[in-house]
Amino acid sequence: MGARRLAAKRTRAASKHIWPIDPKSAVPPNGWPGWPDGKKFAFIVTHDVERREGVANCRNLMQLEMASGIRSSFNFVPEGDYRVTKELRDELMKNGFEVGIHDLNHDGKLYETREIFARKAARINDYVKEWDAKGFRSAFMHHNLEWLHDLNVQYDASTFDTDPFEPQPDGAHTIFPFWVSPESAKANGAMQTRDLKPKNVNGTPGYYELPYTLAQDSTMFFVLGEKSADVWCRKLDWIVEQKGMALINVHPDYMAFNGKPTHKEYPAEYYRQFLDYVNTRYKGAFWNPLAKDLVDYLSQK
Repeated sequence: MGARRLAAKRTRAASKHIWPIDPKSAVPPNGWPGWPDGKKFAFIVTHDVERREGVANCRNLMQLEMASGIRSSFNFVPEGDYRVTKELRDELMKNGFEVGIHDLNHDGKLYETREIFARKAARINDYVKEWDAKGFRSAFMHHNLEWLHDLNVQYDASTFDTDPFEPQPDGAHTIFPFWVSPESAKANGAMQTRDLKPKNVNGTPGYYELPYTLAQDSTMFFVLGEKSADVWCRKLDWIVEQKGMALINVHPDYMAFNGKPTHKEYPAEYYRQFLDYVNTRYKGAFWNPLAKDLVDYLSQK
C-alpha cells in the first residue's frame, strides 16, 4: 500500500486540473429534463459488497442510512467468496433498498475476452432474473460499454466522471446519467456523445449509464489517506452548483462500525458525517431515489 500511495500522490498532483472536479463534465446530456419537483440535484447512493466482511456489515450500514433518511442500492457478487442469502436481500428490499449485481466472480477476469464475457454474461443474467435486479456494476470499475449490451439490465454503473486512480481510468466526463445504445457503444462514441433515451420509442435497445461522481471510499481513505469526508463535501458543493447527479459508491467491507478500525478499515463515522452534511446543508434540495427509480424517471421523459 505504501508504494501505491506514493504513486497516487504523484497522480493526484498531475491530475489536479481534472480531479476531483473535471469542469468539462458539467454539460448535461442532450434532452436533459432536469430533476423532479424542482430539486437541485440527485443523490444516488450505491454499495459494492465484495467480501464476507461486507455482508456482515450490511445491516449496520442499512440502519445507519435509515437513521439518516437515505435509501441506497446494495450490489452483491453472485459467485464470489460468499453467498448472499435470500433473507438478506428480502430484508433490504422490504426496508426500501435496492439489490443489484456486482460482477460475477469479482476476480478481474470478466472482460478477458469477448467469449469469456459472453459466457459469464449468461450466468449474470440468471441472477438478474432470480434477484429481479435492474442494475449492474463490474469489479474494479472495468467496463466495455458495447459488451454490456449482453446483460438484461436497465442500467450499468461501472464508469465515473473522472478518476485517474482507477486501473481503467478513461472517464465518462459527465456528472449526469446518459443512454447507451448499441450503435453509440459500437462506434465508441457513448462516452463522448451523451443523449437520453428518445421519447416515445418503447423497447429501444440500450441501457442507462450511471457514472459515479464522488470518489470511492477505498480511494479516499486507503489510497489517498484522507482522514475526513472533506473531499466528498467539496465535490458535492460543485455538483449542486451544476445541478448534476451526486452518485457515491461506499463499501461496507471497509467500514468499522464498532471499535478501532484495522488497517483494512476506516471509521463509519466518516460516512455518517457526510450524510449529515448532505441532510443539513441541502435539506429539501435533493432527490434521493434508488438507482432503478432514477432510471424509471428518465425512461418516462
